[in-house]
Amino acid sequence: MSEKKEPGVWEGFKAFLMRGNVVDLAVAVVIGAAFTNIVNSVVKGVINPLVGAFGTKDLDHYSSCLKAPCEMKADGTVASGIPIMWGSVLSAVLSFVITAAVVYFLMVLPMAKYLAKQAQRKAAKEGTQEILEVSELEVLKEIRDALVAQRGSGHREE
Repeated sequence: MSEKKEPGVWEGFKAFLMRGNVVDLAVAVVIGAAFTNIVNSVVKGVINPLVGAFGTKDLDHYSSCLKAPCEMKADGTVASGIPIMWGSVLSAVLSFVITAAVVYFLMVLPMAKYLAKQAQRKAAKEGTQEILEVSELEVLKEIRDALVAQRGSGHREE
C-alpha cells in the first residue's frame, strides 16, 4: 500500500515562477507600462497642442453632439445631452500608432535582423561542418581502398 504523493499547490506555484519565460514576461509588462506612459505624455503634451494650434481647440476637446443640447460642466462631466468625444478616441489611436511604430522600429525589426544573422551564421557553420565531415569520409574511404589494395596485392605474392 504505497501512496503516491502528488505535488502540492505550493510546489507547482514555485515551479511556475521559476520558469524563465514568466520572469521575462513580467519584465516586458513593466517596461511596456512605463513606455506607454511616455508615449501618452508625448501625445497629450506635444501632439494634442499641435493639433489645437491648427484647429480651434485641444484634440481631447473635439466632440460631436448625438442628442442636443450638449453641455459640459467645468469638471468635464456631462451636464446635458449625449456628447461623442471623438477627439479623445483619435488621441488614443495616435498613442497606439506611435507606440506600435516605436516598438516595431526600435525593438522588433532590429531583433528580427539580429536573429536572421544568427541563423545565417549557424547555417554557414553547419555547412562548414558538413564539408569537413564529407572530406573526412573521403579520406577514410581512400585509406580503406589503399588497405584493400595492399591486402589484395599481398595475397597474390604469396
